[in-house]
Amino acid sequence: MFLAELQIEERKAFLELASLIASIDGKLSIYENTVLKKYKKEMELENYTIKGNSIGDILKEFKDDRSKTIVLTEILQLIFSDGVFHDLERESVQLIKKYFEFNPNEYESFKDWVSKIKELSSYHES
Repeated sequence: MFLAELQIEERKAFLELASLIASIDGKLSIYENTVLKKYKKEMELENYTIKGNSIGDILKEFKDDRSKTIVLTEILQLIFSDGVFHDLERESVQLIKKYFEFNPNEYESFKDWVSKIKELSSYHES
């Protein structure tokens, strides 16, 4: 939704992060794969090849608060796309929250907002 606002290096880092999170449970669901393709198209990086960077290297690319907010929001959408919030996904979100220094109330607001967006999208698709 807001990924086009990211700088080119942030976009690449976001794709790395999204790919890492999407496959963290050992499998890439059809929903997650669809979202990843949508991300690539939105950011005009359809031909980008995932490098497999570490989460630490990825997260340091995001410097300002707006970029961090966009990243967390989009990652939550990806995680919730298949309707399951796996323990490893939860741990990854905790790591991102800590690295980005989000306060817990702010995170809950993002999470609630993403849930509402998912509900609206599901309603629209029906």
